[in-house]
Parts: sequence; structure tokens; C-alpha cells
Amino acid sequence: MADASPLVLNDEIRTLITSALDSGNVLLLAAVDASDKPLLSFRGSTMPFSDTQLSFWARNAEGGTIEAIRHNPNVALMYRSATVPLLQFAGRARITEDEAERERVFALSHEKERERDPERKGVAVIIDLDAINGVLGFGEGGPIFCNMSRV
Repeated sequence: MADASPLVLNDEIRTLITSALDSGNVLLLAAVDASDKPLLSFRGSTMPFSDTQLSFWARNAEGGTIEAIRHNPNVALMYRSATVPLLQFAGRARITEDEAERERVFALSHEKERERDPERKGVAVIIDLDAINGVLGFGEGGPIFCNMSRV
């Protein structure tokens, strides 16, 4: 595989993420809990936050995923669909207390996710991406690779 390109959430990847809940291809988040055990959870509210960040709203502010992020900010996410074999995201998550960021993460979340926490008792998580890797699909010449990293 060729050298990594600069990490930027391009339109193709943004569309995959923003339509993930509606298409039934919700991103899977991997974190490590305080016992250094892996923890997986589906995150239907995952959305692009910037060109190099993802975000999600966690309705359970005291849940295992949030505790794991507090313990170890290193996370990975995976996207897969019938047309995209594998797209992996790696980065560092943080729980933001900044009210403007909280409001923006909540507003970016899918309407179905917002409806499940109308009182906004959850927490906003922002992930600073370090890498995006995988296979976006197949073309005439074979696999269409994605290999981006933060410069």
C-alpha cells in the first residue's frame, strides 16, 4: 500500500458516517476499560465534527464506554457495509465539558439519538483522529484503499 495521505474526512467518508444509522451500518467503537479489557459498543450518534474529528453523544454519562474513555483515551471505530469492506478509524477521545461543543455534538447527532435524550443528560465525546485505514470498495483495478494519517 502507498504512503499515507494527510488525514481529512472527505465527502465520501463523511457521507458514509452521516448516513450510517439510516443505512443500518452503525459504527462500532472499541475502547479499553479500567481493567484493561476491550469494550465494544455501537455508536449511532457518531458524526463528523471537523475535517479531522468525529463526535458522538453518549446518553449514559456513567456507562462503561465513558468510564473506559476516562481511563484510556485511545479508541478505534470500524465501519462496514455491503459495499465498503472495512474502514477503520483510530484516535484519542475526550469528554468535553465545553457547553458550545456539547451543544454542537448533540445537534450533529441523528434525530433518533437526540429523541432518546431530550433532557440532554448524556455527555459529548470528541475523537481527534490519528488514522483512517481500510478498503472503501472495489474498482476495475481491484481494492480501493484508504490510508490516511495525521501529519
